[in-house]
Amino acid sequence: APAPPPPPPAQDLVQPDRPIGYGAFGVVWAVTDPRDGRRVALKKLPNVFQSLVSSKRVFRELKMLCFFKHENVLSALDILQPPHLDFFQEIYVITELLQSDLHKIIVSPQHLSPDHIKVFLYQILRGLKYLHSARILHRDIKPGNLLVNSNCVLKICDFGLARVEEPDQNKHMTQEVVTQYYRAPEILMGARHYTAAVDVWSVGCIFGELLRRRILFQAQSPVQQLELITELLGTPTLEDMRFACEGARSHMLRRAPKPPSLTALYTLSSQATHEAVHLLCQMLVFDPDKRITVVDALAHPYLDEGRLRYHSCMCTCCYTTSGGLRQYTGDFEPATSHPFDDLWERKLTTVQQVKEEMHKFIAEQLNTSRVPLCINPQSAAFKSFASSTVAHPSELPPSPHQWE
Repeated sequence: APAPPPPPPAQDLVQPDRPIGYGAFGVVWAVTDPRDGRRVALKKLPNVFQSLVSSKRVFRELKMLCFFKHENVLSALDILQPPHLDFFQEIYVITELLQSDLHKIIVSPQHLSPDHIKVFLYQILRGLKYLHSARILHRDIKPGNLLVNSNCVLKICDFGLARVEEPDQNKHMTQEVVTQYYRAPEILMGARHYTAAVDVWSVGCIFGELLRRRILFQAQSPVQQLELITELLGTPTLEDMRFACEGARSHMLRRAPKPPSLTALYTLSSQATHEAVHLLCQMLVFDPDKRITVVDALAHPYLDEGRLRYHSCMCTCCYTTSGGLRQYTGDFEPATSHPFDDLWERKLTTVQQVKEEMHKFIAEQLNTSRVPLCINPQSAAFKSFASSTVAHPSELPPSPHQWE
């Protein structure tokens, strides 16, 4: 009789079995970790070293995933060992696997109670407070990037567009950010510099969507997006448009002035109470400097019940004693102890430098107490995974409007 085939190597990653997401810069599959049988998410970042810009962006995302230590922010559990430097082309990161995301929940027929909305909004803001305290702008907050498990615990994910806040107002920042429906007015109007307030606008859009169960501002183009916003907020004053480029300001001044119609927010749903609309109006403010901050939003009374519910039975920062008493943490919404460092980016001037530094960084992250993982290239499922591509250009957000 023929000899049985040799057993697979202990490090073999059990075959990826289903794709769960395709982003602009990566593909995510649900897999089983062979070391403990746990279901995890495996993110593949392909073609990392095509250009200096793309390789630094991937390195930034990787460093962020290893930096994060917060319940409402997705972080790296492990990174697969890369091959020798000469063959190093792609990166595989393991993160926690959550069953759903806020987009799937919003479009589902599932009833969302006021408690659901409050606890989701509380967690989004709690995670964002942590990111903003690290000086990180997410720049792509949308329902599909808010993962949710069966217990309603929420984690912010996908840091492919995230960056450290730019303190120098004269430095230009890219406008190729934020899915259009969640894009703040300052980005729509060609601002060359923007702040953490862009994430707050996105949260306001999601808050409205949770109440309405439909996208709040859904237009076909960036200019039409701006039209929908002004129908609700009214035509902005010149002062409120000081961040906009000249062409966008001229466009706005040529339009017939519109009065604000914020009372329309009460018609979003029966859950659009006075407190809910009061907070939403502070998030959906044209001028980013007048928009509420994440810290102030967390202090709003609308979120008191969400905070209580989260810390009573959902978080891991509080615990229940054997006698049944709930011991609460002293800091319900922790910030980072130190900001995320991006000084290393300026020192890397070639793709080869980035490659060497990233290879070294991954080796430093590997947990020596656990069996290292690697991919089995002979696996049929891996061949399917390997051929998975990133999102098609038609699925990506439209480019910013070119103002005259």
